[in-house]
Amino acid sequence: MDEQKNMLTAAVLSFAVIALWFILFPPEPPQPVPAEQPAVSAVGAGKAGAPAAGDAATAAGAPALMTREEALARSPRVPVRTPRLSGSIALRGARLDDLHLLDYRETIEPDSDTVTLLSPVGTEHPFFIVHGWLPVADAPGAAPIPTPGPNTEWRVESGDELGVDKPVTLVWDNGQGLTFRRKISVDENYMFTVEQTVTNAGERPVALAPYGYVARRGQPETVNFYILHEGGLGVFDGTLVELDYDELKELEGDGGPGVVQRKIPVERNGWLGFTDKYWMATLAPPHDEGFEAVFRYRRGARGEIDQEYRAESILPVVTVAPGATASASTRAFAGAKEYATIREYERQGIERFTDAIDWGWFFFLTKPILQLLLFIKGLVGNMGVAIILLTLIVKAALFPLAYKSYVAMSKMKMLQPEIEKIKERCGDDKVKLQQEIMALYRKEKANPAAGCLPILLQIPIFFSLYKVLFVTIEMRHAPFFGWIRDLSAPDPSSILNLFGLLPWDAPGHDSLLGIFSIGVLPILLGISMWLQQKLNPEPADPTQKMIFAWMPWIFMFMLGQFASGLVLYWIANNMITFIQQYVIMRSQGVEVDVLGNVKRSFKRRKRG
Repeated sequence: MDEQKNMLTAAVLSFAVIALWFILFPPEPPQPVPAEQPAVSAVGAGKAGAPAAGDAATAAGAPALMTREEALARSPRVPVRTPRLSGSIALRGARLDDLHLLDYRETIEPDSDTVTLLSPVGTEHPFFIVHGWLPVADAPGAAPIPTPGPNTEWRVESGDELGVDKPVTLVWDNGQGLTFRRKISVDENYMFTVEQTVTNAGERPVALAPYGYVARRGQPETVNFYILHEGGLGVFDGTLVELDYDELKELEGDGGPGVVQRKIPVERNGWLGFTDKYWMATLAPPHDEGFEAVFRYRRGARGEIDQEYRAESILPVVTVAPGATASASTRAFAGAKEYATIREYERQGIERFTDAIDWGWFFFLTKPILQLLLFIKGLVGNMGVAIILLTLIVKAALFPLAYKSYVAMSKMKMLQPEIEKIKERCGDDKVKLQQEIMALYRKEKANPAAGCLPILLQIPIFFSLYKVLFVTIEMRHAPFFGWIRDLSAPDPSSILNLFGLLPWDAPGHDSLLGIFSIGVLPILLGISMWLQQKLNPEPADPTQKMIFAWMPWIFMFMLGQFASGLVLYWIANNMITFIQQYVIMRSQGVEVDVLGNVKRSFKRRKRG
C-alpha cells in the first residue's frame, strides 16, 4: 500500500497548493469605475521653479463628463492613421489623447468595437501623453519664459495626417524670440517618436528642460487580480520598478499642495509609464542619456473622480544661445504588449522592455514557455494545438525522472507481499515495523517518495502556464476548435443547460452558481484524473478511498473556472501521464488491470 500512500501524498499536495491558490486568488470581475470628472489642473513637472502645467480645458464651469465626440471636438486635430492605429492628436497641447488599436476588439464578436487606449480630458477615463519644455530661471524672481504646455494652441507646419513614413510637424511661437517645433512620427506598430526643437531668435541665451509625461485621470479601470501588476512601471538603469495605483497614492515625496511623488535619477537608460493587463503607454528617453524619472499622484479636490496619476521624464537642461537651435527626442509607446513587438523595441535599445509583461516569480519558466508556445503556434497555426504539443515537450523533458519514479512505484508494488508479511510478523510493534520496512527498502533499493517528484515538479509549470495564459495578449481571444473561441477564458459551455441544448443561459462564472456551471473541458479533466486513479486498485483504508474518490471531481469544479487553455493543458498532461505510467509499469512486470479496477469500483458503489 505504500505506493498508494505516495500517490495520495502527491495528490494531496497538488490539491492543497491549487486549493490555496484558488482561495487566495479567486477570479474577480472588473471593479465598477466611478463616473469621471476632469481635474482642475495638471501636476507641474518637477524641476525647481517649474510652473504647474495648467489645463484650461478643465477650468471651473466645464462639463463634468462628456461624450468622446464632445471631448474630441474641443480642439482642432491632426488625424492618426496606420495599419494598426487610428485616432488623432489635439493641437491644443499637441497631446496624443485619442488612439484606437485596430487589431483588437473588445469581445470575440467580429463587429464589436476596437479597443480604445488613449482618451481626451473630459471623457470617463482620460489617458494621454504630453510633451513640453520647462523654463529654468536664470535668477531668483526672474519673469518666466513662455513655453509650450498642455494647453498651448499649436498650428500645423507640415503634414496633414500622421502615418507610417508620414510625419507631422507642429509649430508655436512664444512671441519673445523663441520658436518651438514638434515633429511627430510613428512606425508600423505602436512606437511614436517626438522630436522637439527650439530656435532662439532673441538676444539672450535661455535655459530649458524638455519633458514628457503619461497621465491618467480618475480611478483607472483595472482587472484587479492579485497575480497581475497594473499601474506605474519602469526600468531605470536595469532595475524594474512597479507601483500599483494604491502604492502611487502612498508615495511620501512632497510635490506641492496635494501632490506626492517619487523621483528616480537615471544615469544612462530607462523608460516609464502605465500598464494595463494587455496594453500600456510609456515614454523612453534617448538611450545612454540620463534623465529624471518621476511618479506622481495628485489628490483630487472631489475625491477619486478628479485625481491624477502621472509618469514623467525630465531631460537635462539645455542652454540655447542666441541664433542657435536645441532639440530633444523621446519615444512614446502606446499599444498592445505583444511579446514579439516589444522584444524588437528592446533590441533597439529600450532596456528590459519585455518586462512590461508581468512574468511573475517563475519568470525563468514563464518566458521560455511563452517563447516556445509562440514558436509552436507559428508552425501549427492554432494556440490550442500548440498547448497540447507543449505538453508533449514538457512530458518528454521530464520523462527520465518520470521513468525512475514509475519504476520505483512498480518496485514498491512488487514489495507489497513482503510488506504484508512484515506487518503480520510485527503486529502492534510500530517501531519494529518501521525498522524492518526501512531495511527492506534499503535491501531492494526502493524509494517510497520517488513517486511524488513528477507531480511536485509540475506544480511550478502549472502556475507558470496559468500566468502565461492569464497575462499575455497572445492568449487573448485565441480560438481552439468548435465552441472554444477564447483560450484565455473559461469554457463557455455549461452542464446546467446541457451544453446549450436547453433554451436558457447558464449562470456566469462570476456568480455563486457559476462554480457548478462547468463545461465540456472541465468534465474531460475530471474523467482523465479518474482514469489515472484506475491504474491502481482502490486503497483499502476508508479515508484514503474517500479522498481518492472525490479528488477528480473537486479538481473538475475548481479548474472549471480557469482559462480553457490551462484546462486543455491539464487534460493533455493527464492522458500522456496515464499512457507513460501504464507502459512503464507493464514493462516492469506489474499487472495493470484498468478495466478491472473500473468494474470493481462501480460494483462497490452499487453494493453501497
